[in-house]
Amino acid sequence: MPEHVETTSPDGVDYGWVMQTTFVVTIVVGAPVVALLSTTTPLPTWAARVEFAIRVGAPVWLLTSVVVFAYARRNQT
Repeated sequence: MPEHVETTSPDGVDYGWVMQTTFVVTIVVGAPVVALLSTTTPLPTWAARVEFAIRVGAPVWLLTSVVVFAYARRNQT
């Protein structure tokens, strides 16, 4: 008979959920934002495109992570 597997009940925010949700929401929201903003900016080289994606994507990711963390902290049981 296999041994009983213990369960955990972490106190506070579930950081795994926060990281996974941030990843998904950033892709769902961030990709269209970067695509829309790129239509108004001349991006002649791949380096310019990468730099633009990082400059626009980083704040989107940061804002998303703060909002998701605040939501998780507010709704923890």
